[in-house]
Amino acid sequence: MFRERLVQDAARIQNHFDLVLGALDDLDITHAMAYATCGGKRLRGFLVLESARMHGVGPAQAIWPATGIEALHAYSLVHDDLPCMDNDEMRRGRPTVHVKWDDGTAVLAGDALQTLAFELCTNAEVGTGEIRAEMALTLAKASGAQGMVLGQALDIAAETAASPLTLEEITRLQAGKTGALIDWSVCAGARLAHADTGPLRQYAQALGLAFQIADDILDIEGDAELAGKRLQKDTQAGKATFVSHLGLDAAKSRAAELVDQACSALDGYGTQAETLKDAARFVIARDS
Repeated sequence: MFRERLVQDAARIQNHFDLVLGALDDLDITHAMAYATCGGKRLRGFLVLESARMHGVGPAQAIWPATGIEALHAYSLVHDDLPCMDNDEMRRGRPTVHVKWDDGTAVLAGDALQTLAFELCTNAEVGTGEIRAEMALTLAKASGAQGMVLGQALDIAAETAASPLTLEEITRLQAGKTGALIDWSVCAGARLAHADTGPLRQYAQALGLAFQIADDILDIEGDAELAGKRLQKDTQAGKATFVSHLGLDAAKSRAAELVDQACSALDGYGTQAETLKDAARFVIARDS
């Protein structure tokens, strides 16, 4: 059921991107935006749609924030790939945006995708003014200097630090860089329904950390062709990671423990949560 829904939701999100971006002017920046949002697992968008389903919120309402979080995630990847950041030439098996076009187009496309995310999350279809304000406020916190951007800044600072990051510091860094957007995505359905986000936040925090540990493992063991990007970057750069601290086997065990914690957090939802539990298991079994 999970894999079917992941594929179906990815197609729904792509269709919505086609609709929204197709209404914009025919310019390089618009083409770059469409290029950057094409492909990928759409896991964050799926988490929005699935948490909405669990709370009785229909796809006509949930597709807007689901597409919005994918726009914001795409912006972060476009900027992260730039020469002044990670200087990556491949993303999702294709040339990165700044390679296909140029640095300026990549910067502007990323900027436009970031603002598009907030436009989508505050569309009238999302709900009342109170709901839309809550979606925008929480997304701002998750993506900015209290969340994803904070994590990126800590990551950059670590490159020139006098000593490698401790395990606690890596955990804090990744809670922002990776975990904050996952947390927002998982809780979106409850926010759309004015429901309690507590159990979902517990799930999301464990899921986000498991996701990053799996990424660190993929960086060591993964296949670059399947991953669609350059691997072993952290090892070559001498970065401290969960694997460098824990060792490969212990990192795998920790990721599995976190998945168990994530699943347990959803027990109160009964069978309604089975698809989200499968999503947690998928996170540490993926090859990209």
